[in-house]
Amino acid sequence: MTTMTGKKLAPVGFAAALALVTALHLLAQLVAAEGILADVTQILLMPLLFGALYCATSAKRPRLVRLVLIAVVFSWLGDTAPRFMDGDSGFLVMVGFFLMAQLFYIAALWPYRHSSVAGRALPALPYLAVFTALVLACAPGAGVLLVPVLIYGLALMLMAMLSTGLGSLAGVGGAIFLISDGLIALRSFTTWELPGASFWIMLSYVAGQGLIAAAVGQRTGRQQP
Repeated sequence: MTTMTGKKLAPVGFAAALALVTALHLLAQLVAAEGILADVTQILLMPLLFGALYCATSAKRPRLVRLVLIAVVFSWLGDTAPRFMDGDSGFLVMVGFFLMAQLFYIAALWPYRHSSVAGRALPALPYLAVFTALVLACAPGAGVLLVPVLIYGLALMLMAMLSTGLGSLAGVGGAIFLISDGLIALRSFTTWELPGASFWIMLSYVAGQGLIAAAVGQRTGRQQP
């Protein structure tokens, strides 16, 4: 009984820790975006999300869960590794790790493509419109980074569309994730300034991946006794 209770409480503990660390990180973004608290809390976000999803699923984790967990690991690398680099090299490393995260998300969600908006012209139009608008806005300032940014943007758009195959919860998460990275692109390659941009980017980043992970946990729970 104690063991079963511990197993049930573990994901709740990770989720509560994620909520607390997220709140601290968002506060740090408003007060001192370049400070040590912002750095430390950002590095902790994805491991806590990983722990929540890992503990919320059984030992015989299906392909969907395993691939999403790998995507979360690559997201953590994207959060962490660029801190040890400068300039364009750090940005490229970040894009590279997050591209790998998107590819694993795509692989995880691909079996659900037939129930997603991907491949359906009318429902896919908002995603295509957002992607096109971002490209038109960012292309003049992207310079030599345009090609990797385009590749990442296409992968991100496909992930967001495929996420709708898991249901509305994951679909909202995928759309929020798309918005988060769109804000990063606008901040990096245009002169447009959103007040408190770092706050909104990180809020949507955690919320997007958190909703996808929650949808994965729900789907897995329905499929397993």
